[in-house]
Amino acid sequence: MGRYHPLRGRRYRRATVPAAATLLLAALCAGTAPDRQATTPVRQDFDTATVERLDAALTKIMKDAGIPGLNVGVWIPGRGAYARSFGVADKKTGAPMKTDLYARIGSVTKPFTVTAVLQLVDQGKVGLDDPISRYVTGVPGGENVTVRQLAEMRSGLFNYTEDEKWLAGLKADPHRAYVPRRLLDIAFSHPPNFKPDAKWQYSNTNTILLGMLVEKVSGQSLGDFLQEHVFTPLKLNSTSLPTDSVVPDPHAHGYSSFTPDGSVTDATNWDPSWGWAAGAIISNLDDLRTWAPALVDGRLLSKKTQAERLRTLPTGFPEISYGLGILNTNGWLGHNGEIPGYESIAAQLPAEKASLVVLVTSDVDYNGKNLSSLVGNAVTSIVTPDHLWPAPVPTAPE
Repeated sequence: MGRYHPLRGRRYRRATVPAAATLLLAALCAGTAPDRQATTPVRQDFDTATVERLDAALTKIMKDAGIPGLNVGVWIPGRGAYARSFGVADKKTGAPMKTDLYARIGSVTKPFTVTAVLQLVDQGKVGLDDPISRYVTGVPGGENVTVRQLAEMRSGLFNYTEDEKWLAGLKADPHRAYVPRRLLDIAFSHPPNFKPDAKWQYSNTNTILLGMLVEKVSGQSLGDFLQEHVFTPLKLNSTSLPTDSVVPDPHAHGYSSFTPDGSVTDATNWDPSWGWAAGAIISNLDDLRTWAPALVDGRLLSKKTQAERLRTLPTGFPEISYGLGILNTNGWLGHNGEIPGYESIAAQLPAEKASLVVLVTSDVDYNGKNLSSLVGNAVTSIVTPDHLWPAPVPTAPE
């Protein structure tokens, strides 16, 4: 196994065989830099010099890393805004990227699921320090694993997306559908990695359990609960938790090397059910621009519960801490995500009330580095140099 990095939410592998299934998983069709026709300006309120630096930095990353399509936005009150599309939404047709296109957002799903749990806490229906065994049966040592520990990634439960046999099966048949209980069966076939609260370790199993908790307590499907209590109140009209493998139109195609031979293929309609509460949401640039500040200011939660959410703890990685379904990296609060074909970031920097959204249509690493983090680092190095979204450390050779 390769090294783990919290901004990935997955194990690093060789670029030809990524472990994209852990979620926190062609240069513009022909290896050329994006031209004017492949770049769609939307809003550029920063000064001209800043816009030119952002354009140049992102154009270079697109060319060097062979990214098919990119939507990126950064908004800083009093300073400016930058929302822009680069590249193509479909490598076959050459259709240009546009900022309103739907895309899968991977583990950016996790803060949504945890928000649903915290709303139930505010309603008095769930306690953060309740054992998960009160809501979901069959969890090894579940009487000692709390809701809080699941949301903080401190349960010690094995991450089902690190099961090698299951990964091989997913790679062989990415259209297979999974139910949450089957995902737990995979996780619980392995002993816990450590005792609850002993340390931090990313595990998609945690968020699957929290999704099941929401359904048990609310009596609604997770998708319906999120629609009623999160998406609708925030007017996130382009955000949904799908029940099938279809991405609504208009959408950007996503490209993945999570294939048996490592070749890059269109993964747009691969079944995302294995990610479910941990990684299956679909959204777009504008909705995530709304979501990032709402997540950080606690718009849907009580002040007490939001304070609990933002009490981040060390992860063991420099300048990165983690709270209740939310990470803090150099002052940026939010989450990143990865699912075959797509990578994402949705975060806010409270110090400047800045919001950052990145949507990439590929999961194919560049020199062992995650694409969305490369983009996030490039943008923040220009507009918030004292608060960088760090690029991941390259993988050591295996």
